[in-house]
Amino acid sequence: MKIIHIFILLFFALSINAQSFYDLEAKTIEGNVFKFKELKGKKVLIVNTASKCGYTPQYEDLEKLNKKYKKNGLVILGFPSNDFLKQEPGTDKMINQFCTQNYGVSFQMMSKIHVKGKKKHDVYKWLTNKDENKILDSKVKWNFQKYFIDEDGKLVEYFSSRTKPFDERIIKLIEK
Repeated sequence: MKIIHIFILLFFALSINAQSFYDLEAKTIEGNVFKFKELKGKKVLIVNTASKCGYTPQYEDLEKLNKKYKKNGLVILGFPSNDFLKQEPGTDKMINQFCTQNYGVSFQMMSKIHVKGKKKHDVYKWLTNKDENKILDSKVKWNFQKYFIDEDGKLVEYFSSRTKPFDERIIKLIEK
């Protein structure tokens, strides 16, 4: 009987600590707190970005995707990270200027974070850990890996860096 009580208490303790996508928050590149509860009812594409990467030109298609589907409820969040070969060495101000001047980025860029390792940001802990997102485990393998969250705040899928923003699998999820 005591073992059952221990399991029940453990289950509730784990449930209380579990976060939903909408409990998360992060700092924008402008320095403001962005609460993910503002994303309820939206489809979200989260991308870890870098300014000095072979995949950096994907900013152009991410911006086109943003312009095409923003009115349909798509939100793109770019999370700069310097975790891969130091390909994002700049400050938030420098990154923002780079994205705006070179690619006309108007989707929400976030403050530079870690997407792997001991200092991994809570957003990426949630995205990469099945115990938190309840769907799947993953590892961020490189810059411009993409995570798709549906309008109910559920992680649906992730895509490798090689997957372009207009890949038909991403478009199907957006248009679904």
